[in-house]
Amino acid sequence: MIYVAFFYSSCLATGFAALSFILMSNCNQWGLSSCTMKYNCTDKSKVVPRQTAPTSPEWGPDSVGIGKDGHVSVLIMNIMWRLKSDASVLSLHGTQLHIADKHTNESVCAQFTYSINKQLNPKFSKWTFSLSGLLVEAGHTYTLTAFNLPQPDIGDYTITKQVTIPGCDDKRLQNSQMCLENGSLWDAHIATNLSMGKHQMLSIFVDFEADKHSDIYQVSIQSDGIHFSKNVSKDNRTSINITFGLDVSQLLKCELLITIKPFFTRCMNDGCHPQQTKINYCLSFPPRTAMMKGAVGLAFVGVCFAFLLRAASYKGHISASSSATDQQLQCFRVRERKKVFILYSLDHPLYKDVVLKLCAFLTAKCGTEVILDLMDSTRLGILGRIQWLDWQREQMESSSDKILLLCSQGVRAKWRAMCGEKRVLLREDLGTPLGDMLTPALGLIVPHLVHRASYEKYMVAYFEDVCSPEDVPSPFNVTVRYKLMKQFEELFFRILDAEQHGPGRVCHIEGLAEGEYHRCPSGRALQEALEAFREYQLKHPQWFEEELVEDLEVEGQGL
Repeated sequence: MIYVAFFYSSCLATGFAALSFILMSNCNQWGLSSCTMKYNCTDKSKVVPRQTAPTSPEWGPDSVGIGKDGHVSVLIMNIMWRLKSDASVLSLHGTQLHIADKHTNESVCAQFTYSINKQLNPKFSKWTFSLSGLLVEAGHTYTLTAFNLPQPDIGDYTITKQVTIPGCDDKRLQNSQMCLENGSLWDAHIATNLSMGKHQMLSIFVDFEADKHSDIYQVSIQSDGIHFSKNVSKDNRTSINITFGLDVSQLLKCELLITIKPFFTRCMNDGCHPQQTKINYCLSFPPRTAMMKGAVGLAFVGVCFAFLLRAASYKGHISASSSATDQQLQCFRVRERKKVFILYSLDHPLYKDVVLKLCAFLTAKCGTEVILDLMDSTRLGILGRIQWLDWQREQMESSSDKILLLCSQGVRAKWRAMCGEKRVLLREDLGTPLGDMLTPALGLIVPHLVHRASYEKYMVAYFEDVCSPEDVPSPFNVTVRYKLMKQFEELFFRILDAEQHGPGRVCHIEGLAEGEYHRCPSGRALQEALEAFREYQLKHPQWFEEELVEDLEVEGQGL
């Protein structure tokens, strides 16, 4: 019997299970002469006349389950085969086994060398061998091929079969690390509460349970004619609450659909299953009478009148302290809500984590609405990549919102490829249904940079600890380049179209400076993501070259 364990740490770094293994014990069995195994099949196998070659083996039952690699639960497949009990086994020298992943084109080969002097084993049954502990991916299909050695000179005695691993909805696999990172055990436990305010404004309070494998959630509420959504960061909380305000007069139906869409570590977009609940606000707040509406209106008028009287009484005091008031007004502008459309390259899983943590920080700490391809997969799938990118650009250019380009080695390499150098594709581009979003985005944006009016629309930044100024494409040298997180506060004032420096004053926002941003949960998560990527770069100086996919038919992949 053969037992095989797999390295799982490398799989967490690349986002998929690599077909590799280490031998934990030998393949000797009682009654079997010396049996050895090697990890590859590079040696050219011997060929003998067909009449003296051993016949093909037989497949035994295969099984899929959960195993342990250290403290991590992994999906494993066990493969079994038998030798036919005919005279040809006496001429058999071993068996060769190939396993190939149809999704990734990865393959491994194991070769067993042994000799047999009896057709049956000491228990008078067929000789049986197994390869146990093969690390697999949920939902992937594997092709298994086996043949005995030596091979015949004419024809072959090869046997082949395909095994499809169940998805993470299979209860047997839901506790594996891979499925947990796809949200297999997440239950949002959605709870709602309603409150009717002034002017028929309905407040809907949504509370749900977060999962440790998802940092960002998209919460939406919809009914006929309306649709609102918000992105919210977990920030180390186990329970998240969010509030929506709706004008009842705009609601055509009493029923509202609330959807919680997670962004788990592995599925990120289309593979992440949302959870939903429906509520009927009419059961809690039936239509009010005209008298009640009139009472509410009178109350509102009274409040406004009292506010005007109070404002008039303090007019003189405000005039006496105009400089202090001006300072407060300037800082109030900093708290205005803006949108930012972020463009980046999927250089590495750790860099993708940095980008997502930056989005969470902008959302949770800065109150900024972030537009990111990874968080808008539904609309992207409907429109297509080019249409989605062009639509977002038009939305940005018709408003005061900004487009932020995060420069990295991938941005530099893809820009050079657009200028005639060798085309590049990264492993992370292949690992997402969206593919390479940066190249078409640059093709749409660069022509607009020739207009001076566009300079204020586009912002360029790079993470100083893991990237460099050389990563900025040459057309963007006309704009200011911000070093993150050293100059994040300056970048944020730019997002808001607010002046940080003025005559006799410098406006600051607490918690955004280089030495302060990590004091909040979302900032601390961003700092940890940057440190993790920096440490990885130090240990792997050639990391970017290792992420490049060579000899790939890019056109055939549609990327």
